[in-house]
Amino acid sequence: MSVVEGARVDTGTGGPVRLDGRLKLVLVVLLVAQFMLAVDFSILNVALPVIGDGLGFSLSNLQWIATSFALCAAGFTLLFGRVADLFGRRRLFLVGLAVLGLSSLAGGLASSPEMLLVARVFQGLATAAVT
Repeated sequence: MSVVEGARVDTGTGGPVRLDGRLKLVLVVLLVAQFMLAVDFSILNVALPVIGDGLGFSLSNLQWIATSFALCAAGFTLLFGRVADLFGRRRLFLVGLAVLGLSSLAGGLASSPEMLLVARVFQGLATAAVT
């Protein structure tokens, strides 16, 4: 038996990894965070027409609400993975959650298309950091 970051691994038989209570809690927190990120993106797609009408987006520019988020989330995930290696995974995760919360609030309170797009960019960056 060996211990790998709090998990007991049976190295002799190749058995399953057993998680202690703390690691189970960490797993639940990470799963809830990923669920929130997925739900955020899904809700946006459903509400896109209403958001566009409310803020005055033209039909041709409506795509940028989702695209600004997706480009930043996909484009910066590897960079933030390296940043997490250098500065700590927990620290980056917590900062990412804080930025995600603040940018979601800013997006919800947006009164112009530009403000919403900036908020969505920061949501994408925060999603990359949390991921």
